[in-house]
Amino acid sequence: MLDIQKIRADFPILSEKVNGKPLVYFDNGATSQKPQVVIDAIAKYYQEINANIHRGVHTLSQLATDAYEISRVKIQHHINAKFSHEVLFTSGTTHGINLVTNGFASILKPGDEVIVSSLEHHSNIVPWQMLCEKTGATLKVIPMNEEGELIIEAYDALLSEKTKVVTVNHISNALGIINPIKYMIEKAHAVGAAVLIDGAQAVPHLKPDVQDLDCDFYAFSGHKMCGPTGTGILYGKEEWLNKLPPYQGGGEMIKEVTFEKTTYADLPHKFEAGTPNIAGGIVLGTAVDYLNHIGFHNIHQHETHLLQHATKRLLEIEGLKIYGTGNKASVVSFNIDGIHPYDIGSIIDKLGIAVRTGHHCAQPIMNFFCIPGTIRASFSFYNTKEEIDIMVEAIKKAKAMLS
Repeated sequence: MLDIQKIRADFPILSEKVNGKPLVYFDNGATSQKPQVVIDAIAKYYQEINANIHRGVHTLSQLATDAYEISRVKIQHHINAKFSHEVLFTSGTTHGINLVTNGFASILKPGDEVIVSSLEHHSNIVPWQMLCEKTGATLKVIPMNEEGELIIEAYDALLSEKTKVVTVNHISNALGIINPIKYMIEKAHAVGAAVLIDGAQAVPHLKPDVQDLDCDFYAFSGHKMCGPTGTGILYGKEEWLNKLPPYQGGGEMIKEVTFEKTTYADLPHKFEAGTPNIAGGIVLGTAVDYLNHIGFHNIHQHETHLLQHATKRLLEIEGLKIYGTGNKASVVSFNIDGIHPYDIGSIIDKLGIAVRTGHHCAQPIMNFFCIPGTIRASFSFYNTKEEIDIMVEAIKKAKAMLS
């Protein structure tokens, strides 16, 4: 069992007060809080080794380069990539997805099909729509059911020799539903399609094994897993990364430049033009170390208990409906009859409780349920059952005020 109070002491912000009340932070799906070791590592980089990487022969540049590449290898091992050069540093999941869609612009042609799911974040819908508009390919959508799960029989029926890409999230940001991605990847590969997994909401809760999954691409953000904002990873199989053209041109991604012709650098540098977020990349490795020290088995166990407790307590409230009732991570998305989610969120904020309200950048899901949005409470391993009880009592007060 986790020593939750000891863990909470690692996070300075959890001792803060909001509107005069102790902070109850349940917006982890948007971004996680940062432990002191991550905060210290950011300061350490700028205080001790601040220099550009890969280019300098001087000592500080070598130290920074070594730290950056050590972080890449940490992340390679964390996700079980075959090679460290299959791990690309990005600014986040959105950057990674756009990098891939940009590359497929030179591969897709009219008549080809791209399959997305109805559970996707806008970041995994809009870039593919733009790609289809550019190439003449067709976007197909896997439908969902009332439990918030994908209809897998419909997915199977959508697949054909026209399918060139399948893209789906590992875990839904709006509902917390865990998708059967290993099955979906296997079925997509059977028709020759490439698969990109949006892992933004998965990596705070589990360790993805990209070789076991056999996905072609896996994108995620650092800031949702205790790392800095503006950091992320795109994993890509070596053969796919070699096929795709560079996303950006500039320094670092070149082998040789003349006005007649430019040749590109080898992986991973081919996709890492310009000066990156060096501190962020290094410290993302620190965040991964921290989470592995806590242990993902322990994280899963604790968050499962939080989800069960929250579900039980919230359903005590008359008129409350939870959206997404299938197999899911530690997220509860709900509404109360006759009350706009924004009004509940605003009132409980005055009591120090941070939840997310709205469509969560997943408007197709809200359209399916014919609602403007939901109240989303997303839990992390540093949250407690006592905090959930505080939230439930606050929601009861808000409901009484608004009824």
